[in-house]
Amino acid sequence: QVQLVESGGGLVQAGGSLRLSCAAPGNIFSMSTMGWYRQAPGKQRELVATITGGGSTNYADSVKGRFTISRDNANNLMNLEMNSLKPEDTAVYYCNAARLVNFIRNDYWGQGTQVTVSS
Repeated sequence: QVQLVESGGGLVQAGGSLRLSCAAPGNIFSMSTMGWYRQAPGKQRELVATITGGGSTNYADSVKGRFTISRDNANNLMNLEMNSLKPEDTAVYYCNAARLVNFIRNDYWGQGTQVTVSS
């Protein structure tokens, strides 16, 4: 069972900042596009940001300019810097590793970390 381990969630006031981290096994991390997804109560899980092994990034429109995704390939770590947080950013944030094996996408998920932004 592949384990992705998230850390860094918590409670913050609107306008504040948090940093999330995700550690993944090296054999998964190196071959994967890494990403963050989030799920708010009563809503579907949604993409927040992704980063390829080469460093190309993609962001949801709702977080562009406020969140920054990065990866440390030497240490198999991925981070999400979240600034100017809003109450609508409140959700459980999940780390994801997505890789293609024989042209089939395999997804690996962390257990999730709660981010709560108070107004």
